[in-house]
Amino acid sequence: MPVITDKNEDFKIGKAKVIREGSDIGIIACGIMVYEAMLAADALLKSGIEASVINLHTIKPVDKVSIINLAKKCGALVTAEEHQLNGGLGSTVAEVLSRSYPVPLEMVGVDDRFGRSGTPDALQDYYHLKFKDIVSSAKKALKRKKH
Repeated sequence: MPVITDKNEDFKIGKAKVIREGSDIGIIACGIMVYEAMLAADALLKSGIEASVINLHTIKPVDKVSIINLAKKCGALVTAEEHQLNGGLGSTVAEVLSRSYPVPLEMVGVDDRFGRSGTPDALQDYYHLKFKDIVSSAKKALKRKKH
């Protein structure tokens, strides 16, 4: 995967990093999915949709303030992780939203399936963990967004 973080960047446990600003949809990603989220934001922009991208690199402790602020700013969110959806980034974000600021949320991740062997790219395709899957989820969340 391409390196998207500079080695001199300030990294704080429990504090999300804003990668890109936009106001139509918020994408919260972690790990290798941050790169896919950036590609998705580029693709969405071609459709006139401005996406914020946040790297939520630590799930525990979670940066609740950044999640809530993004929900207030965009009104709909997508999470993207290369992990089981249950108990991961998406579940954590859903819990924060349900307690503080509910908005439409779509989750991109492994949906309760067993692992397989293969190349990283083939596995990302198989488990629907590519930028096109984030784009599709963003459009679903936007359809449910209150305008």
